[in-house]
Amino acid sequence: MANFFKLVHNENVKIYVRIRTWVMFGILAFITAIVPFLIYIAADGIGMASDGVGAWDGMLLTASVTFFLNIIFTVIVAADSVAGEYSAGTIKLLLIRPWSRGKLLLSKYLSVVLFSLAGTALLILFSAIFSLLLLPGSGGMAEMLPGWSAGKYTAFSLLSRYADLFVICTFAFMLSAVFRSGGLTIGLSLFILFMQNTLSLIFTPERYSWAKYALFNNMGLSQYMVSPVGGGGMTLGFSISVLVVYYIIFIAISWIVFVKRDVTA
Repeated sequence: MANFFKLVHNENVKIYVRIRTWVMFGILAFITAIVPFLIYIAADGIGMASDGVGAWDGMLLTASVTFFLNIIFTVIVAADSVAGEYSAGTIKLLLIRPWSRGKLLLSKYLSVVLFSLAGTALLILFSAIFSLLLLPGSGGMAEMLPGWSAGKYTAFSLLSRYADLFVICTFAFMLSAVFRSGGLTIGLSLFILFMQNTLSLIFTPERYSWAKYALFNNMGLSQYMVSPVGGGGMTLGFSISVLVVYYIIFIAISWIVFVKRDVTA
């Protein structure tokens, strides 16, 4: 087990030794810090800064902006995780190590997940600090739904956004292992991210019965904060179950392809 932790550590070193990683963290921190300030300026301009917009609202609005950036950065790291070894020609050196391919793949996946958690923790921390400093109002978009406190509403919203990140991150990791192309992986992953809402509007569960099993219709779990039952009779438990099935499929494909693929000399 200690050797495996060293393997995970080595994969993390590959990520954090690159200047690109710290540039991404710097951009994420800067945007997360500046959004509450912009909200304060906008709210102050219409006389709502004192009591109309609160810290919880600032966190929610900031997260709605910066989580997209966090997902993009995580996809970039996931796309490079396996595909980068092929493009750099280091895959053969990796495979001659005294570890199974399955453990090598798992260590890479865990390093990507840890990066996603680090980015998420960073944006939550910065959005909380700057929202508390700049938006001390008592207002409450976060309290508009009956039965939801501001804290509970914000926590579930952030958790829902991370669930989307986690699924897209795993999808990108699978593509990286299958296609060995970082560019293709990033393109397809971001296509799913930005087309999710559009595809959900076109292929609705009310119109197409199969659509309730589609990945894009089960992402965005925050929809169940408004109503416990979604389109086509979908529920929170149903969507989570569908996402778990997709997750297992993504992981299985990644493992089968990486373990079985022949790396020619």
